[in-house]
Amino acid sequence: MDTSVQKHVLENGLTVLLKPIAHTPLVSWRVMYRVGSRNEQTGQTGISHWVEHMMFKGTPDFPGDQLDRMIDREGGYWNAHTFMDFTAYFETMPADRIDLALRLEADRMVNAIFEPDEVARERTVIISERQGSENSPLFWLREEVSAAAFRVHPYHHEIIGDMADLHTMTRDDLYNHYRRYYTPNNAVAVAVGSFDPARMLNRIRELYGSIPPGDPPPPVTRTEPEQVGERRVRVERPGQTTFLIYAYKSPAATDPDWFKLAVLASVLGGPSLLGGAAIDNKTSRLYRALVLSGLAADVQLSFYPTIDPYLFSIYVTLREDSDPSAVEAALEEELSRIRQQPISPAELEKAIKQARALFAYSTEGVTGQGFWLAFCENFDSYEWFERYVERLSAVTVDDVQTAAQQYLIPQRRTVGWYIPTGTAEGAQA
Repeated sequence: MDTSVQKHVLENGLTVLLKPIAHTPLVSWRVMYRVGSRNEQTGQTGISHWVEHMMFKGTPDFPGDQLDRMIDREGGYWNAHTFMDFTAYFETMPADRIDLALRLEADRMVNAIFEPDEVARERTVIISERQGSENSPLFWLREEVSAAAFRVHPYHHEIIGDMADLHTMTRDDLYNHYRRYYTPNNAVAVAVGSFDPARMLNRIRELYGSIPPGDPPPPVTRTEPEQVGERRVRVERPGQTTFLIYAYKSPAATDPDWFKLAVLASVLGGPSLLGGAAIDNKTSRLYRALVLSGLAADVQLSFYPTIDPYLFSIYVTLREDSDPSAVEAALEEELSRIRQQPISPAELEKAIKQARALFAYSTEGVTGQGFWLAFCENFDSYEWFERYVERLSAVTVDDVQTAAQQYLIPQRRTVGWYIPTGTAEGAQA
């Protein structure tokens, strides 16, 4: 069996990627729509995530109260996810039961109901979800940092949306968003696992080929202007722990510099990859400088592939007795060092090895491979996924230093501090 990726585009514009794998008893089917919080307008923030919830409420042929039982009965599992750049749905099933997933996703591409009472109930659920997120100091801080870092581009707002919009959006708002973006010409469909490619493609054509294409969705045209100086935000709320975020403007995933920064991220904080498994970062530069020194309880680095330029973010959790100015000074010293002094060849080799390992862990199963194929096709091409290790391994010592000098500078960053004000009145200590 040919295990290479086969790409097809149906007449209605649906992009189909097929990757047969003979040695697995499973097939994962994923439909990813090119719409996320990046595509939302003021007044409708969080709408993509809310529509994702509504897709589980069913259609006339697939009632919502039966969907879980239908998938479970066939030995499968399913889920969905909304990100800044996409909304995706998947089912991973025994290979001889995958037709249920194909039929289900074809049906809800067209026939989702959006019953008004269900919309009202889900409004309560999503508001509660937002309130739950607000229990986390990092949610408040991250929201403020993103809002300061992006004044024009819709990466400005959280995926879950602003509370004001969650209270005011209507059923028609949701349904119109669904009809505008949930079209075959705005979707990537991926099958990974044990199947015959010709038969799978024929079945996909039968189920999806007659779905009419929609009008091209409106492009995202609000380009973020160049940042010309450091921005700082400060959040003061109840709590006991102090947090710090350094968020630097970083390039889109299609920029050649992205892989240089991926290796730089691995050197500084350990590898970071959307949906990837965790890898121990205790040998990274920032962990040694901040945690082993006793200044911080934890340090993490966040850097994702995105359609538009986004953020290279460092998250620091301070110890209770730490001096914030000393923590920031130590962080500044470490970032200055990597800008001024080349890393060693051994450090480069280790960083690339760790980043490759994280990528391998996140793509070892059919579900992970299905995600990454769709994800990469959404912002560029599935070949980005296939060439990931090759392009990562091509990064040099000079590339890492050049990336640090170009991107990790004060003029490109937003700094956020979460300053706890103690236990909230009436709360238990």
